[in-house]
Amino acid sequence: MGQPVRDYLLTLCVTAAVTYLLTGPVRKFAIATGAMPEIRARDVHREPTPRLGGIAMFFGLCAGLLVADHLQNLNSVFELSNEPRALLSGAALIWLIGVLDDKFELDALIKLGAQMISAGVMVVQGLTILWLPIPGVGVVLLTPAQGTLLTVALVVLTINAVNFVDGLDGLAAGMVCIAAAAFFLYAYRLWYGYTIEAAAPATLFTVILMGMCLGFLPHNMHPARIFMGDSGSMLIGLILAASAISITGQVDPDALKIFEGSTREATHAALPVFIPLLLPLTIIAIPMADLVLAIVRRTWKGQSPFAADRGHLHHRLLEIGHSHSRAVLIMYFWSALIAFGTLAYSVHSASMWIVLCVVALSAIGLVLLLLPRFTPRAPRWAESVVPPRYRRRKRVVAAEAVPEPAVDEEERVPVPAGLHGSTAIGNRARFTDRRKAGTPS
Repeated sequence: MGQPVRDYLLTLCVTAAVTYLLTGPVRKFAIATGAMPEIRARDVHREPTPRLGGIAMFFGLCAGLLVADHLQNLNSVFELSNEPRALLSGAALIWLIGVLDDKFELDALIKLGAQMISAGVMVVQGLTILWLPIPGVGVVLLTPAQGTLLTVALVVLTINAVNFVDGLDGLAAGMVCIAAAAFFLYAYRLWYGYTIEAAAPATLFTVILMGMCLGFLPHNMHPARIFMGDSGSMLIGLILAASAISITGQVDPDALKIFEGSTREATHAALPVFIPLLLPLTIIAIPMADLVLAIVRRTWKGQSPFAADRGHLHHRLLEIGHSHSRAVLIMYFWSALIAFGTLAYSVHSASMWIVLCVVALSAIGLVLLLLPRFTPRAPRWAESVVPPRYRRRKRVVAAEAVPEPAVDEEERVPVPAGLHGSTAIGNRARFTDRRKAGTPS
């Protein structure tokens, strides 16, 4: 294992360890300060759960940057680029707003303004999109105003996409970890494969983001003991956006000319990943699709785009019959398929085997997605070894074998038409009590 890989692995482990160890004390702090909001109509958990998990994740970020600054193969990122400082400044601001929101429930417009200001802080310090690789054209330089607007838009979209998908235990942290892993592999290939130094900051950002998510996940898996809250979801969304901005808008395809022959050919060669990373529609395709569908759905109903509801993709998975854990795993599957499928295609775009594998895995994903629609029936000889939920015949027979409780004829009261279920039972008991007491019903 090369020294750079060991340094990145050490940074990841330190970030994950600090995040993991701090999450327990942060949970106690959240309970002590009352950062445990009541259960809302759109929530899927049954008991009040503390938030503020983003506090542990932010200190994990700080620990990862501090360790990287003292490693021989990583400290050059801090010496030659101002992007780590820009990231830390924007992250601190968005994290502070998230902490206040977890405790006091800030207005959505205040959070939106804070997201834009955080993006602006990073732009001022140099973390911005400088150019765009356009297929068939080559590199298109952006004016400062265009670069600023595009950077702010990308940061706001990514933050809200991650925030919207944070609805099930472990979902946002796991999906962002998958996205960060795909980003890391791509950035590492550019940095150490093509020796493109501009990819070094994104490589560091993504490995730290992986550590933050991996350290928090053990506390956040179902049933979650703590939620990351907006202090965590907005933080990891901003870091993910910063990685995309650093790798897309600052890695010049001209650097690939020595491998591909010309700027235009270099742009075409990088197209499978450069264009998707522009507005990371493949790496975080699922959260972004959920964000777009939510805005359309709420606007169509005449609601504010920021009004919360239970129409997100993870809510729909629960409605069609998936368990909490299986819904999360299905979202993981599709995120990994899209992210790593795109990554594999960027490396070997001429290989048909990659396309065939993605199609086959997509078919498997559709079967898993529609699994609750099927009603599997185990054969009679296998009923003794299958889980109880598949023993349909025995459950039906057992239900039919239970005798109905005996009821006196004089106590039997006809149920009024239109009453069913628990309403009918309740009315029948009330009519019987009144009859025994001699009260007219």
